[in-house]
Amino acid sequence: MVRRRLNTLGRTALQVAFDLHTPAPEVPVVFASRYGDASRSLALLAELVRREPLSPTAFGLSVHNAIGAMYSLIRGDHANYVSVAAGPGTAAAGVVEAAGLLADGAPEVLVVFCDAPLPDGYVTFEDGPATMYAWAWRVTAPVPGQVRYTLAATPAHDAPAPDHPQLPYGLDLMRFVAADAPRLQRVAGGTTWTWQRHHA
Repeated sequence: MVRRRLNTLGRTALQVAFDLHTPAPEVPVVFASRYGDASRSLALLAELVRREPLSPTAFGLSVHNAIGAMYSLIRGDHANYVSVAAGPGTAAAGVVEAAGLLADGAPEVLVVFCDAPLPDGYVTFEDGPATMYAWAWRVTAPVPGQVRYTLAATPAHDAPAPDHPQLPYGLDLMRFVAADAPRLQRVAGGTTWTWQRHHA
């Protein structure tokens, strides 16, 4: 039933979340997505224009926190769930939100990032490469003896002109971590985000 209610983006996001989530109780979860389920939302807007009745189920699944809410319901989880959308810098914003939760005392945070291209008719609004993907990280405070990462944000005008990225920001961030690269600098949403890997 749940698989039928969720579309491809929702199933993709929940798959990585289930693959990584721990059975520990009360682990906060941050769902981050630039557009969320834009295809469903835009389809509903088109129905409004045609003066057609809207499906309550479709509307409920179109809101930005719908995927996270479904995950919470499936797990019967009462932990803190947050949905983040911050334009082209959403991937960084999700991690910043997780850092805030850690600072508030959470032992770890599950971060789930997912995105998909805008539907046909809206692709002209894309401002970079787009594809459907999702990843999940378990984020903790720094652990002695383990690799740690830092993130700095500065106004974009203080950085050199960005090149043309080959990957969406979220995928570029995953590549940076998976490849053990020392540094990633990406301009997004008027901000230069600089990620650095620090050896133990």
